[in-house]
Amino acid sequence: MKIGVVPDLRSSAGGIYQYSITILNALRESTSDGSLDQFVILTEDRSHPLLQEFREPTWTVDVPQPHSYKKTAKRVLTRFGLDALTLEIMERFQSGSNKLDVDRVQSRPHDKQWLQSLGIELMLYPTPQARSFEIGLPYMMAIHDLQHRLQPEFPEVSANGEWNYREYLFRNGARHALMVLTDSEVGKEDVLNFYGQYGVQPDRVKVLPFLPASYLPSEVSADEQRRVRRTYNLPERFLFYPAQFWPHKNHARIIRALGLVKEQKIEPPIVFCGSSEGSIRRAALKEVMKIASENRVTKQILNLGYVPDDDMAGLYAAAAALVMPTFFGPTNIPVLEAWRFGCPVITSDIRGIREQVGNAAVLVDPKSVEAIADGIQKIWTDVQFSLALAANGRHRLSSYTPADFRNRLVNIIEEAKAYGIC
Repeated sequence: MKIGVVPDLRSSAGGIYQYSITILNALRESTSDGSLDQFVILTEDRSHPLLQEFREPTWTVDVPQPHSYKKTAKRVLTRFGLDALTLEIMERFQSGSNKLDVDRVQSRPHDKQWLQSLGIELMLYPTPQARSFEIGLPYMMAIHDLQHRLQPEFPEVSANGEWNYREYLFRNGARHALMVLTDSEVGKEDVLNFYGQYGVQPDRVKVLPFLPASYLPSEVSADEQRRVRRTYNLPERFLFYPAQFWPHKNHARIIRALGLVKEQKIEPPIVFCGSSEGSIRRAALKEVMKIASENRVTKQILNLGYVPDDDMAGLYAAAAALVMPTFFGPTNIPVLEAWRFGCPVITSDIRGIREQVGNAAVLVDPKSVEAIADGIQKIWTDVQFSLALAANGRHRLSSYTPADFRNRLVNIIEEAKAYGIC
């Protein structure tokens, strides 16, 4: 069977970029064993270095949906990885006029014809995309979270028509899919709770847990740590949080927690990295820096902005702890990456995350500045505790391997093929 894969290869996309890379690498390894399937990678970024490893005839690379592009929007579309119809739908939801009924699926007949002309019979979307159900070919799609349903108070999942667009995307994506991929049993439970009433069956929702980003090395040498320290002029010890400045990432409470810890004569520096582009993220960063000034901890903050993939492993390995009191789950990739490099973890005591980390993290109430401060103080001052926590993380990570991921993914595809043929 010929299968189309639509990854998100924008490194600025964060977790969905990492998940896309993991999916592609797993499929590449599976086809090296003589798989009879053929794959077509559909991406605008045909120059991505990873794609040079995918060889014909099993693998080909093409540009997706050429019939959907509008010349006037091409620059915007290329930047954000959207095609013209998706952009039009989002704009209509955001405008408040001529609002789309979320149950009325838009049609892409030209795209379906084009994909069929390539011989594609089944599609795989590592990231949620409306084109999955709008095209009309059988497909599998990942749903990483349903936070617009769970926590709509955060503007990044609800403001300016975002809630309506997400509901259109996830409701239809789930109910029309051959298979829905979730990262955890909690994620599966959410899909069934919200969309079971629309016909989503439990046997069509498959759990495929996250792995650490596959482009990261297994170990980091002392020389590499020194190189990264020199590159960013890092302090000897520091806390680390790689996250875009969305409000749900909770940077503001981390800063207030540093203010409380400072009252105990403890002043750990913290290194942030991640995008602050867009009105919501710019406002969040501005608020973070205002709070830092009010709490007299501005000098403890080092904001690196976007960091290349090649430097991330060194940052994790050099950090005294990952501090990630996010409000969103159900699971998160940075926790796994921290475990890989022996970095202790502070994260949120919320549904999904607590099941992910078990005894391998300090769990804190993300709403409580005091709880975050206590977690920081504990890890910063108790070296033996930190070492034990890091060991627990490595042990927990070892229970799920790339081979497990690959085998699960292959089995899901085989099951989807059987459904599709029927």
